[in-house]
Amino acid sequence: MIVISYNLRKHRAIGELAALEEKHSPDLVCLQECDTKALPERIGSLELADSTTGNRLGLAVYYRADRYENRGVRAFALKKSLHDRVLRPAHERLIGVRLLDRAASRELIVASFHAAPLTALNSLRRHQIKSALGELQFLGPGLPTLMVGDYNYPVFKENLTEKVRDAGYELTLSDSRTYTRYKFFRGHYDFATSAGLDIDAVETLPRGSSDHMPIRVTARYTEAPPADDVDIAI
Repeated sequence: MIVISYNLRKHRAIGELAALEEKHSPDLVCLQECDTKALPERIGSLELADSTTGNRLGLAVYYRADRYENRGVRAFALKKSLHDRVLRPAHERLIGVRLLDRAASRELIVASFHAAPLTALNSLRRHQIKSALGELQFLGPGLPTLMVGDYNYPVFKENLTEKVRDAGYELTLSDSRTYTRYKFFRGHYDFATSAGLDIDAVETLPRGSSDHMPIRVTARYTEAPPADDVDIAI
């Protein structure tokens, strides 16, 4: 399974998605900072699962409809930062999709996440990450889960890794930094958090017109599902 995550920088990198889909053939694409009212229904062979509605620059997930069946989508509001309360740039910071993987005859959860900006404290972002993972469990209890996106967490990532592991998940950074726009804020911002999946690679793709570089996550199921785990009747 290949998943691309990309912060579009206020939608300006939207024109790059078709080329990314054609070159990398992802199964899913998770977006942040997209103008949800201006999103296409399809990108190549990918179909829009859904997008957030509570903020102009929001989140979206695309999926390969010939492999996956969309079994449910939910957007979630997380604890707000002062930046959110004053400027109201974001109400929903998480969107999760429950999918049936027809090729593997099992279900999974894939989510796009965007943490509070750097004006907030790391403690708030840790709270958002923990809450996001908890919310996704309600969407699909015990299912393999992959949450990708812009975590806005450039320093003290070791502490975050420990907190995520304590919650039963693994945090995986890309092979090189994903944000290079400002000298003092360069580093790894875009991560993958997973449970029930083995992450084979998280690769930083070449920079486009966004201040973030897209990442490509290659993952596989950790274990085969129980025989009665999935009802694949359509």
